[in-house]
Amino acid sequence: MRETNTVSPKDRFLTVYGRKPVLEALDDPELRVDKIILADNARAPEIVQAARRAGVPVQRASAHRVKVLAGNGKQDQGVLADVVAPRMRPLATALANAPLPPRVLLLDGITTPANVGMILRTATAAGIDGVVVPRRGVASLDPLVVKASAGVAFRAPVLRCATAAEAAGMLSDAGYRLYGLGATGGEPLFEAELPSRAAFVLGGETGGVSDDVAELLTGWLTIPMPGDVESLNVSAAAAVLCFDLVRRGTARPAR
Repeated sequence: MRETNTVSPKDRFLTVYGRKPVLEALDDPELRVDKIILADNARAPEIVQAARRAGVPVQRASAHRVKVLAGNGKQDQGVLADVVAPRMRPLATALANAPLPPRVLLLDGITTPANVGMILRTATAAGIDGVVVPRRGVASLDPLVVKASAGVAFRAPVLRCATAAEAAGMLSDAGYRLYGLGATGGEPLFEAELPSRAAFVLGGETGGVSDDVAELLTGWLTIPMPGDVESLNVSAAAAVLCFDLVRRGTARPAR
């Protein structure tokens, strides 16, 4: 079943939790905070004052509710903030409106927040117009991801969907050719002729590209490594890929 166009709050905001991250978000003039949620038992006058200065509404909820929303009961400290991510949208929305992003990254089973954050930073720097971050099977877009991206995650071109397999099907249906990035056995990246519309699948740190996504691949690409190293970290491989697309002049479509 394909994803509908229903927009979830998780497709509009990045949620940060903990007192210091929330205060930093409120004090950053380049960020727009939609709302603050405080646990009923949380005493945080500095956050209330900062929210008042920024004109951000503060809502109260049970401590249990805050933990559920944050997804991290040990570090939320009874406070979270929904920060507007202006370039984040559902994958279905991106595929329903022209122009379609010609180059898309699809994260499949990448569970280390540092890797997700660094991929978002690199892709944004390279002008990639879409990074598909599924809501399941990939590290949550939380403060650890934001920190690893050095804050770039807030303005990264994130496309949301339920799973990597669903995204692969949607991209294939929209006319994308899908390529897996593997350590061996594929066509050398720097020599490959790529179509005008392509999606590049970055597999998990241990399991690689999942079987249900691999079934939809057009082919595999490898990064030539003449040195005695078996493979690159997934975020390093993503950086090589992204800037090879910059070299080709195909990372960003004509405006």
